[in-house]
This record gives sequence, structure tokens and C-alpha cells, in this order.
Amino acid sequence: MSNLPKVERFESSSGARIYRMPMVVFPNGFVGFSYLILNQGDPTLVDCGSGFGESTPDLLAGLDAVRYEFGESLGLHDIRRIFVTHGHIDHFGGVADMVEQTGAAVGVHELDRRILVNYEERVAVAAKDLRVYLERAGIRAEKRQSLMDMYQFAKKHVRSVKVDITLDEDTPIDGMHFYHAPGHCSGQVMIQIGDVLLSADHILSQTTPHQAPESITHYTGLGHYRDSLRQALKIDGVRVALAGHEDPIYDLHGRIVQIQASHERKLNRILDLMRAADQPMTIADISRTMYPDKRAYEVLLAIEEAGAHVEYLYQHGSLSVHNLAELEAEDNPALQYVLA
Repeated sequence: MSNLPKVERFESSSGARIYRMPMVVFPNGFVGFSYLILNQGDPTLVDCGSGFGESTPDLLAGLDAVRYEFGESLGLHDIRRIFVTHGHIDHFGGVADMVEQTGAAVGVHELDRRILVNYEERVAVAAKDLRVYLERAGIRAEKRQSLMDMYQFAKKHVRSVKVDITLDEDTPIDGMHFYHAPGHCSGQVMIQIGDVLLSADHILSQTTPHQAPESITHYTGLGHYRDSLRQALKIDGVRVALAGHEDPIYDLHGRIVQIQASHERKLNRILDLMRAADQPMTIADISRTMYPDKRAYEVLLAIEEAGAHVEYLYQHGSLSVHNLAELEAEDNPALQYVLA
């Protein structure tokens, strides 16, 4: 815990006490947060880290800090619910361990339920869809295999868990309201507790959350994400938003506007570079031009990010597929895009 941010306490207008507990969720030092909610019905843990490396020990150390530094008389078995904001490993990979230690019921949005209850199936299906996408994006065969190996290696330690609760917009739980915010992840939810919003990875204080094409996973994609941002602008009464990573956000609407502008710049950048190239480009070509310095797993993230924006431009009529004859003749050729 010495190299991590300190556990912080936030109080909501509803009287809830919300503890933000840091964890190193990936070996590269990537920090995420789990939230403990007290005095809002049963003690509830929101997200459990990745379960990888020091993630779960960091979470347990955070719970110790809640007891010994903040004076909460809370044992592990007092935690009765675990809410998962979305089905990405850095948020749910540690759930199985925490269920074993707490006996808590697990809640998640219905669109991410299958990821938790039948994880092995989800990985197999997602890996197949990703492989098809990488081929269509124009990634060379040897590079595709390297990216697939990295994608699948990080997911081998996760175990399926039973889901007991559906987190639904129409069904508040003990005064907590849920907002379905697809885009970054299919079943992502934000949770409002009085004047505090747990914004998960939908809205981060510094980073524009990662986007992937809907052609890989339904209910992701930039179109869904932008729609969800517009819906988030309608949420009233938020004093502070607490995200899955990075700093608290005290100007939620202002931060949403910044994220919207960032994606608009990326869309325009793709159009500009294609105009300058004046020739058909694959998603791989566009990704290498936009993100030339990415290495290792970040290459895959860059290909997905560029692909999400290309997909959006194609859906909205700004791009066309150039190699239609090849597309008709072959099973899954790399798509070549031109300005419409």
C-alpha cells in the first residue's frame, strides 16, 4: 500500500459513507479503485480489482484501513453485496476471491451477466470475434497471433461466479440509482448515491476511456458511448463523481464536454490523415499513423481505438469500403476505406 494513494472517505447527501480503496490491478502499475458503501442498506463493495498479482491483497489492505484508520467496525463477513460496474477484468477479476471470503451476493447489469457466470464461454467467443476483427483490420498473420496470445494470457486466472442481483435502471436498491452507460463496455453501469456518482470507467478525470468497435462486442462502439455521454449530461445533483481510475471529478458536466471534444478531434484526425494519404487505408494503416509509439498490449488497444472511430465514421456515411470486389470474393479480407 505504500506506493498507492491513500484510502479516502467521501460522504454523500444521503448519509452514505463511501470509501475509495486503491489497488494495483495490472503488473504495469495500473491503479484501479474499489468502493465500500456503508450506511446505504447492507454494506456493499463496488468492484473488486483484477485478482491478478497484488490486486486482492491491496483490496484487503484497503478494508483494513477502513477498520483501523477510519474506525469502522466492519469484518469481511459484514459485506453482503458486491456490485460489478462492468465486465472488464480489472473490475471483476477479483470477485470470485472476495465472494469466497465474504459470502456476498453479486450484482451486475444483464448485458455483462454472462461474462461473470460463464467466463470460459465469453473468452472463447470474444477471442474468435477479435481474431476475425484483426484480420479484417489488416493486421498481418504473425502479428495477429502475437496480439491474440497477449489477449488470452491475461485472462487465464479468472473464475466464473454466480450472479444474484441484476443492476437495472428501473430498480433502485436501497436508494442507489443505476444508469446503464454502454460504450466502453456493454453492461457498464454508473451508480448514484445522493450527490455522489460512481462513474466507473464511463467518465474518467484525465483519460478518454478506451473504445472498441461494436463489430467485436455488441453494445460497445463509439456510437453507444457518445449516446451514453449525452444521457450522463442529464444527471442532476452530482457534487462529485468517483471513477474506476484516476482522480475524483468535481465538474462532471465540464468533464463530459471535454471527452466529447476529444472524440470529435479523433474523428477529424482520421478524416484529415485519409485526405492527406489520398489512397485507401486499412484500420491497421490508420492505427499505425495515429499511434506510432505503442508497444506490446498497447498496440491492441490502439487498433481497437482507431477501429471504433473508423466504424463510427463508416456508420455515419463519412467513409466507404474501397475493395468491394475483394470483399465479395474472399471470406474475410482486410477492408480498405476511402472518404465517401
